[in-house]
Amino acid sequence: MSDLPLILASQSPRRRNLLEEAGFVFEVVPPDDDLEDAPEPNESPLNYVKRLARRKAENVLEKIKRGLVLGCDTVVVCRGEILGKPTDRNDAARMLRLLRGELHVVHSGLCLCSKPDGRCDVQGETSTLRMIPISDTELENYLDSGAWQGKAGAFGLQDRNGWISLVHGSETNIVGLPMELLHRMLVH
Repeated sequence: MSDLPLILASQSPRRRNLLEEAGFVFEVVPPDDDLEDAPEPNESPLNYVKRLARRKAENVLEKIKRGLVLGCDTVVVCRGEILGKPTDRNDAARMLRLLRGELHVVHSGLCLCSKPDGRCDVQGETSTLRMIPISDTELENYLDSGAWQGKAGAFGLQDRNGWISLVHGSETNIVGLPMELLHRMLVH
């Protein structure tokens, strides 16, 4: 698979930055917008993001002639609730209030599909975080910044606010693309 061009099936600037910083040469081909859906009954959050990552990779695979497609999906889970990207400021505020003072996990699904052979490898990564009990003023200032937009759980570890700390797992997983897992998948 290594002789195939790498294609990122995501429009996430954070995922692009992680790949660029690691020295990857790749093309971006976004998947169709309507691929994300709700978890299936009794589907674990980790299996949910793995399923969505595969759907995105397979969707882009249909659009190309040749390549190694990387599909990704990430969610935050706190108190059993799956937190995707907030729909608006009020949704972001609700998510951040739920997260403050709590342990929570970030699940990412990665899928590598190759064309012309059609092989797919889907794996997942989980990291644990803690958010300190930030004040309402800190929360409002963060919401005013707009930095929550497009981020699962309405936050980004890369924003370096000081109120989120990694307890266990991959820091790049929290940003949306677990690079250690990607490297393992590429050499396997």
